[in-house]
Amino acid sequence: MKLLEIASELSDGRARMRLHGELDLGTVGAAETALAELEREPDATTLVIDLRTLRFMDSTGLHFVLGADARAREGGRRLLVVRGPEAVDRVFRLALPDGRLTFVDHPDDDDPAAAGVSGA
Repeated sequence: MKLLEIASELSDGRARMRLHGELDLGTVGAAETALAELEREPDATTLVIDLRTLRFMDSTGLHFVLGADARAREGGRRLLVVRGPEAVDRVFRLALPDGRLTFVDHPDDDDPAAAGVSGA
C-alpha cells in the first residue's frame, strides 16, 4: 500500500491535485514531482490542492503547500487549498494564524469569501 496517492487533472483553466494518505518527509517528493508537472501547464491560471482525503500531514507537507503558494503568486496564478480533515487543518491553524493561504471547502469553489473561508 502506498502511503500517498496522487490524482491530477487539468480542466477549464484549473490544475487540480488530490492527495490521499500521508504527506510527510517520506512522501513529499512524489507530491513535488506531480505538482511540478501541473505548474508547467500554461493554461492553468488556478492551482487547487485538495487535502480532503489526507490522513496525516507534518511540517514537510506544510512547507510543500507554502512553496506551491509562493510559486503560484510569482507566476501570476492563484492557489486554492481544499480543507483537509481536522488533524490536517490543525497544522495550518497552528503554523499560519495569519491566514495567508486561501482555503475552500470544495475543489470547484471559486470564491472563498462566499463560503465564509478566508484562512486557516
